[in-house]
Amino acid sequence: MTLNQDNASGELSGLSALVTGGASGIGKAAAAELARRGANVAVLDRDVSTADDGVLALVADVTDDRSVRAAVAEAVDKLGGLDILVNNAAIAATGTVADNDDAEWLRVLDVNVLGIVRMTRAALPALRESEHAVVVNTCSVAATAGLQQRAVYSATKGAVLALTMAMAADHLADKIRVNCVNPGTADTPWVARNIAASPDPEAERAALVARQPMGRLVTAEEVGYAIAYLASPLAASTTATALNVDGGMQNLRMRSVT
Repeated sequence: MTLNQDNASGELSGLSALVTGGASGIGKAAAAELARRGANVAVLDRDVSTADDGVLALVADVTDDRSVRAAVAEAVDKLGGLDILVNNAAIAATGTVADNDDAEWLRVLDVNVLGIVRMTRAALPALRESEHAVVVNTCSVAATAGLQQRAVYSATKGAVLALTMAMAADHLADKIRVNCVNPGTADTPWVARNIAASPDPEAERAALVARQPMGRLVTAEEVGYAIAYLASPLAASTTATALNVDGGMQNLRMRSVT
């Protein structure tokens, strides 16, 4: 199945990609960039009504193993194989360890960590058949930088970072590269909803912008470019790598000027 004929000469020409959470935000931006570079792209989401034209849109829930396996099988069948898996689907949570009950912890872990496990497990047979197999996980600066009121979310993203490295080691012999991107706070519909739900949305947005050394939020497109780079055969020697796309949030310690 050829979905993307406009960029048949791109670096990803002839390759097939599957992006979870691909109907909005970072996932949508990643899917668009992969397609722009020539890949045939399928997106998996619970609601695909906002997915871009030209992609294969599949409805599935990463917390449901049967749903995941059916969607991956359909993508592999219709795309004629699978070379690139982008595990991007995730949900947010706020609060300290005292603020969330066990049910909330299990809910977020189920999506953010086990969702990656289910997707990768289902995709492995197809990825093993590819000459350019790669998995890119969307992690977060929250995996390595202590952020206030993000205990459960940070814990899941720390797990994603560790899982990425373990997967890279486990599947090196399969010639499957595994990497992740660590975005800072990105200007996505998801973040916009969280800001709108805060007691003072204007102050909340200002605080999020202020903690980014570059003085602005990361764009979804910038993260999408990073994902496409890691997915590209031009990055064939890049594996077990976490690529920060955070405006310097992880590594910079800037002096305040008063």
